[in-house]
Amino acid sequence: MVVVSVLRGGILPLFHHQHHVGASIPSSSSSLGGWGSLRLRKPPNTGSNSKGFTLVARYSQAQDVFSSRFQESLENLPKLVEDIVQTSINTGPRGALRMAQGIQAVIGVGGEWLQDISRSTNSSSGLPTQLQLGLLSPLYLRRLFERMGATYIKLGQFIASAPTLFPPEYVEEFQNCFDKAPAVPFDQIQTILSEELGRPIDSVYEYVDPTPIASASIAQVHGAKLRGSQEDVVIKVLKPGIEDVLVADLNFVYVVARLLEFLNPELSRTSLVGIVKDIRESMLEEVDFQKEAANIESFRRYLEAMGLTRQATAPKVYHQCSTRRVLTMQRLYGVPLTDLDSISSLVASPETSLINALNVWFGSLLACESFHADVHAGNLWLLRDGRIGFLDFGIVGRISPKTWAAMEVFLASIGSEEYEPMASALIEMGATDTNVDTKAFARDLEKIFSSIKDLDTEVVIATARGTTTDVTAVSANLVVDERQMNALFLDVIRVSESYGLRFPREFALLMKQLLYFDRYTRLLAPNLNMLQDQRISIVSNRRSNYRDSFH
Repeated sequence: MVVVSVLRGGILPLFHHQHHVGASIPSSSSSLGGWGSLRLRKPPNTGSNSKGFTLVARYSQAQDVFSSRFQESLENLPKLVEDIVQTSINTGPRGALRMAQGIQAVIGVGGEWLQDISRSTNSSSGLPTQLQLGLLSPLYLRRLFERMGATYIKLGQFIASAPTLFPPEYVEEFQNCFDKAPAVPFDQIQTILSEELGRPIDSVYEYVDPTPIASASIAQVHGAKLRGSQEDVVIKVLKPGIEDVLVADLNFVYVVARLLEFLNPELSRTSLVGIVKDIRESMLEEVDFQKEAANIESFRRYLEAMGLTRQATAPKVYHQCSTRRVLTMQRLYGVPLTDLDSISSLVASPETSLINALNVWFGSLLACESFHADVHAGNLWLLRDGRIGFLDFGIVGRISPKTWAAMEVFLASIGSEEYEPMASALIEMGATDTNVDTKAFARDLEKIFSSIKDLDTEVVIATARGTTTDVTAVSANLVVDERQMNALFLDVIRVSESYGLRFPREFALLMKQLLYFDRYTRLLAPNLNMLQDQRISIVSNRRSNYRDSFH
C-alpha cells in the first residue's frame, strides 16, 4: 500500500499521459473499438496531412507501444514467477501469520477511520482530505504501520528520513512514528542470552539488571556487570521472533514492488524495486549486531588514527560475549546534548564540547568507512569525563567523495548566502536527464533560504532560588520549531524536484544530521555559526576538482 501511494510521481504522470491521448479522440470513440472505427473512417475534404491520417498514425503507434510492452512483459514473466516463488519459499509459514495480523491491523485502523467519518458527516464543511484518502492517507497509514509493529515502524522511520524519495506530507506525518514498544519479559531475555552465548549467563555476567534501560520495537537494552573484570556494560538483545517478522514483512513488500513494476513498466523509471531493496538491506543490517559491532570498531579506529580519543569515544565492544543477536558494550555515563543544566555542571564551555562533536562527526564523513547517521539526543552524549560519546551505530551512512564535494559547496553557500554555487552543487549531486536553468534554480533557492531567518527560537530562562542559600540557579531551555526546520528542507527537495533533480538517500541522511546539530547549536552556542566558524572543519583537507568546478 505504502509504495503505491508514495510513488505517485511515477504513477500519476502515466495516468495523465493516457488521459491526454484519449482526449484527442471524439467522445463517441473512447474505447479501443472506437479507435479502430476511426481508422476506417475517411475524413472529408482532406489530403495526406488530414487529422484522420494523424489519428491512424497515433493508433498505429499506440499498437506498437502496446505490442512492445506486452512482449517485454511476457519475457519478464518467468523471472517474476521465479522471484515470487523463491521469496515465498524463503518466507515460509510465517508469511500466513503476518497476513492474518495485517488483516487484523487493517480492520482496527479501518474502524478508527469509520468512526472519524461518522463524526465528520455531522459537519457542514465536508470531509477532510485525510478522511477522503482513507487508509492511504498519511495519518491512517502511519497508524496502520504502528499497529503492524517492528518492520513497519522502521519503514515509517525510513520514510520520515528520506524526503528525497517520498512526498512531503508522508515524510512529515511519519516523523511521529515512534520506536517504542513494551518490554519483553526478562525470562525470555535470559533464554536468548543462554542460547546465543552457549553457556550459563552467570558464567559471563556477574549481574544483569532485569529492568531494561530501553525497549524499542526491535531490541531491548539491559545494564549488566561482567564477571571477573567487574566492568559495567550494556547488553543489547534482539527481541524474540523479530527476524521472522522482518523477513516475512520485507519479502511481502518486495513481492508487491515486483508485481507493480511488472503491471506498470513505467514504474521502473522510479526505481521502485531498487528503493525496496535499499529499505530491506538497511533494515536487515540494523538487526545484525555483528554489523553494528563492525561499525563501532570502525569509528573507534578512526578516532585513534586521527588522534581524537581525548575529544570523543564510542563504546568498546566485548566480542567474547557478543553474537548476531546479542551485543555487549562498555557502558558510558553521560547526558544528552540537550540537557543544558547537566552539561553546564560538567564542562566550563558547552560551546567547546559542541565544536568537538561537530569536528569529529564532519571528519568521519570521509576519513571513516561510514558515518553515524542518527545523532539524535539519545545517541550523542556529553560524558562525565568531558568527552563526546557516540552511541548506537545501527544506522550508518556512506558517502562518495563526489557527493561530499558537492555537499561542502552546498553548506558553504548556505553560510555565505551565495545561491548560484548552491544551485550548481545540488545539480551536480542530483540525478537528472534534463538541462537545469541554474540562475532560475538559484533564485528559487534564495526565496526558500530567506525563511531561515524567520525561524522562531524561544529561549526560556527559568530561575529558582534555593531554600537554604541565596544562590540562584539559572537554566536555559531552547524551544525550536522542529517542524519548521524540516519544512525548510522539504521545500529544498520540492523545488529541486520541480527542476527534475533526484538526490541520493545519503543527501537526506546528511541533512537530517545537520538539523540535529543545528538544534544543539541553538541550545549550547546560540552565537555560533556552524557553517562559517573557523574552529569547525567542514571542508576536507583533500580539495577536489568537483568542488572547484562549482565556482
